[in-house]
Amino acid sequence: MKHSKLILSALMMASGLGVMAQGTLEDYNRAYGLAKKYNYGQVPNARIYPQWINGSNSFWYVADKQDGSKEYTVIDAKQRKPRAMFDHKALASALKAQGVENIKPEDLRLERLYASRAVDTLWFNRDGKMWMYVNKKNGKLENRGAVPVPPEAPHWMVVDEEKDAEPMVSPDGKYSAFVRDNNLWVKDNATRNERQLTKDGTIANYYSSYIYWSPDSKKVALNKIKPVEKRYVYYVESSPAPGGQPILHKQEYAKPGDELRFKLPVVVDIESGEKLVPDTKLFDKQYEIYGPEWNADSKGITFEYNERGHKNYRILEMSAENGSVRPLVEENHDKYVNYSRIFRKKLDDGKRIIWSSERDNYNHLYMYDRATGKPTHQITKGDWYVRDILNIDEKNNKIYFSANGVNKDEDPYFIRYYVINFDGTGMTDLTPAKGTHRATFSPDFKYLVDTYSTVNDAPVTVLRDATNGKELMRVAEADLSALLAAGWKAPEVFVAPGRDGKTPMWGVIYRPSNFDPSKKYPVVEYIYQGPGDQYVPKSFIGFNRNMSALAELGFVVVMVDGMGTSFRSREFENVCYKNLVDAGLPDHIAWIKAAGEKYPYLDLDKVGIYGASAGGQESTTAVLRHPEFYKAAYSACGCQDNRMDKIWWNEQWLGYPIDESYIEASNVENAHLLTRPLMLVVGELDDNVDPASTMQVVDALIKANKDFELVVLPGVHHTLGGEFGDHKRYDFFVRHLLGVNPPAWDQITY
Repeated sequence: MKHSKLILSALMMASGLGVMAQGTLEDYNRAYGLAKKYNYGQVPNARIYPQWINGSNSFWYVADKQDGSKEYTVIDAKQRKPRAMFDHKALASALKAQGVENIKPEDLRLERLYASRAVDTLWFNRDGKMWMYVNKKNGKLENRGAVPVPPEAPHWMVVDEEKDAEPMVSPDGKYSAFVRDNNLWVKDNATRNERQLTKDGTIANYYSSYIYWSPDSKKVALNKIKPVEKRYVYYVESSPAPGGQPILHKQEYAKPGDELRFKLPVVVDIESGEKLVPDTKLFDKQYEIYGPEWNADSKGITFEYNERGHKNYRILEMSAENGSVRPLVEENHDKYVNYSRIFRKKLDDGKRIIWSSERDNYNHLYMYDRATGKPTHQITKGDWYVRDILNIDEKNNKIYFSANGVNKDEDPYFIRYYVINFDGTGMTDLTPAKGTHRATFSPDFKYLVDTYSTVNDAPVTVLRDATNGKELMRVAEADLSALLAAGWKAPEVFVAPGRDGKTPMWGVIYRPSNFDPSKKYPVVEYIYQGPGDQYVPKSFIGFNRNMSALAELGFVVVMVDGMGTSFRSREFENVCYKNLVDAGLPDHIAWIKAAGEKYPYLDLDKVGIYGASAGGQESTTAVLRHPEFYKAAYSACGCQDNRMDKIWWNEQWLGYPIDESYIEASNVENAHLLTRPLMLVVGELDDNVDPASTMQVVDALIKANKDFELVVLPGVHHTLGGEFGDHKRYDFFVRHLLGVNPPAWDQITY
């Protein structure tokens, strides 16, 4: 009998049935319990976000403690002695006395906390009210009234028509300039007399109400705008919260190929009314014009020109004396200029501009001569990537910045912080410890608080000298003991060559907490492969919502950055250009296969994939274009056809005008290729990616007689699916990769 059981077990494993023990009710309960067990509250000192106090060398932070409480601490960078920021019990008592309910000394959640230089007065929000607390022995708490409700910001897709600005007062205070009936007017503030300066403004070609005075108060600059008819997307909210009838929503939403408005910078003399109108030759194919901005000498204005299709980007200078236009900086590329990443700084001497560019295959800083419009020298150099500029110290000719890829013996995505001289000498690493860093500098840039970690190394926070990076004080160190006691398993960083067999791809592998290498584990990939960033986590995460829980059901969950993502090199990212259909998937497949060679327990005959937004498009593409490898896909709110999606994302990577690359990348056009299980998820109110993008895939699949699953979420915006979608995704992969019927939802008791 014992011998028969062994034979049966061997047969089950050989046939792939050995995974049948996974995806059980016990696994589901464990997966759903992870968020409570493995959250940051179980990791003391993991979340340290220092706030420097203006006018001082002190900073404060709030930290999670082992018992789940929170503690506010202040440190003077010179004395380096931590102390309680305030008496928690006294403040809690004062708040309770003024009617604040559910207040606990160990869990004071103070919003928008601001401290005076001596930390003897605190201002904060709590329970919808503003408070001022005199932070002394007999502290006094004052209710400063309700927190003002800010006006609702316009949706990020709404293009500002520039019609509602208030009158602009001249620097000398004598005049106010404004737009009335589409034309420019000026008022003498002493006599109250008004004069109309332009008469050619119309509804179809009007003057912007955003007016810029010259420093000498003699002229104004503004744009004349030729608008276009706007595109709108409509959403039906089927189940509004109050109940009753559906609600129709209308959202401005420009799409690739749509006509765009045209801006014409003009300069007007206030006394004579003379108007200078430039030749548009250098900015005639507009995606957008940014500016204008006056030069300090009042002799000219500068504005920035982003060409439609994004192959050219210029800083242009227009003479306020004769209207001539010349380029100060010109950036061009045969594919696209990464305009959203450009850093520019016009130095106070009026002679130089610091500019960032990817022209040598990496993002670096250049010094430009304004007189010639040419670079004098490259400030940063090397096969690494400048990320953010934190400070331009013109007095000492220094630049403080972050970068990745400088250290060749570590993960190329790790961010570190540096200082360098204007002439490119003296580059110093201010964050030398292993890991990826998040630094916050003191207002005078003498100190920085540095938090560093990796996905499997606990966060450490230290105070450093901002001249040389020397560690001055250990501020806090995360404690993983409770997390480890709860069964947490750190993810593995895995590196393997991509499609070319030589370029290393960096990813992570998540295994279940009850991992058993003698079992077979299907692989599920979480994908977000958009070219706008790099996505695989690099810093410590106690609980990765998108990966940790799913692994507990009996999967190995992975994520990798393939070619077409950012911050490795320009060449690495440019794989995406007019080629979003690629989605980096050849690199992902090569990387997963390399993991399978190293770890035989990975069942590469059962690989699934899921993602949202760009990841929703890419996961669907995976099963359409690579069904021999990807056996099931869950795709949420995907931009399934780039012609249906927002203009700025898609024209940046697929170009303008619309061409075959849009059709090639379309999962609507290629829906007939589906041969694998697919679950499509969409929020009916998705105001990021037009829901029609998903529904048109649905229509194409139906017409092609394809079997698939569709989940429409009422009242939901852009989403991976939320809790309901999580559960649908778990069940989907359990069914199609484990071959198991998941437990009934009402059986799960976590």
